[in-house]
Amino acid sequence: MPTSTQAKSPPVVAIGLMSGTSQDGVDVALIETDGEDISRFGPTAYRTYSRAERALLRSATAAAGNITERAARPGAVAEAETAVTDAHAEAVETFLAGNGIAAGDVTVIGFHGQTLLHRPRQRLTVQIGNGQALAGRLGIAVVHDFRAADVAAGGEGAPLAPVFHRALVRRLDRAAPVAVLNLGGVANVTFIDGDTLIACDTGPGNAPIDDFLRVRTGALLDADGKIAAAGKVDEQAIARILADAFFAKPPPKSLDRNDFRGLIGEAFHNCSVEDGAATLTALTAAAVARVVSLLPRAPNTWIVAGGGARNPTLMRMLAERLAPASVESGHAAGWSVDSLEAQAFAYLAVRSLHGLPLSFPSTTGVPRSLTGGVLVRP
Repeated sequence: MPTSTQAKSPPVVAIGLMSGTSQDGVDVALIETDGEDISRFGPTAYRTYSRAERALLRSATAAAGNITERAARPGAVAEAETAVTDAHAEAVETFLAGNGIAAGDVTVIGFHGQTLLHRPRQRLTVQIGNGQALAGRLGIAVVHDFRAADVAAGGEGAPLAPVFHRALVRRLDRAAPVAVLNLGGVANVTFIDGDTLIACDTGPGNAPIDDFLRVRTGALLDADGKIAAAGKVDEQAIARILADAFFAKPPPKSLDRNDFRGLIGEAFHNCSVEDGAATLTALTAAAVARVVSLLPRAPNTWIVAGGGARNPTLMRMLAERLAPASVESGHAAGWSVDSLEAQAFAYLAVRSLHGLPLSFPSTTGVPRSLTGGVLVRP
């Protein structure tokens, strides 16, 4: 952070792009920031992946399981990288045109890319997406490859949004400590108590629910949590999964989207669709509640973002398992819940431009506060 004798940089316009582990589409968000404070929240947008694109990403994720070198692009991975880059470019072009924004008015784009593999203990993380091609097509500078520096230095490489969450929480009047919970394909939490910032993945998020329903019914997700609401939770299955050593490990820690696929598949092979959805939804909530004992003190306030915040069944289960803490959707806090991670990567791109840290020992386990991202120009 700048010292008291350093002048703060002026705020700039940045666009963030996020395609999460749910592999459902591309979020676009514009903010104005100096990399510390947020001056303005601009418009947001979403570009869904087509069924063919989702199928390609599933194939690429399976192919990526054999990658040992982060630059490798075997088989479907190379095809998927081109598709992901094109989808992001189309999303930005549509966003700019729809909002009457000139490319020249945007200083930088934060391009997360699509995570296919995350194995930090092997110092390996793979996010596909060609930053140079995106910058060339759009005529805007791009910061990409945000996680690589952290992982190379021995960090978990995730989560990276905590410093952005802290900037958001500082704008609110909520009882501390505050926990910001992001419910994407994998769930992660940021614990904020004054200057204390702790973060980790809590466990499975929406991904197991989505994958289970896709296989059993062809549905892409449990809309409004209606299927889970009709089922019965198998608490014994949850207890068996939570017995895994990951859940007792203190922060920081992170997961790959598929880390619990085998264990979950065995537990839910013979159950009904409703009971499976109910139990997987409860698993997400129970894993979140499990992390409370690993924090310095229990949060008084939980603010929930990501796709899971739109699932009333999951929100109810969280409220039950986190009581007596307050649990609210980011919407209630005035946040753009669906676009929060895209906003985060716009913020992180500006921090990267200024050489400010993106990750910290207490958020990713990196040995020292570390900046990251790779800047490419058109």
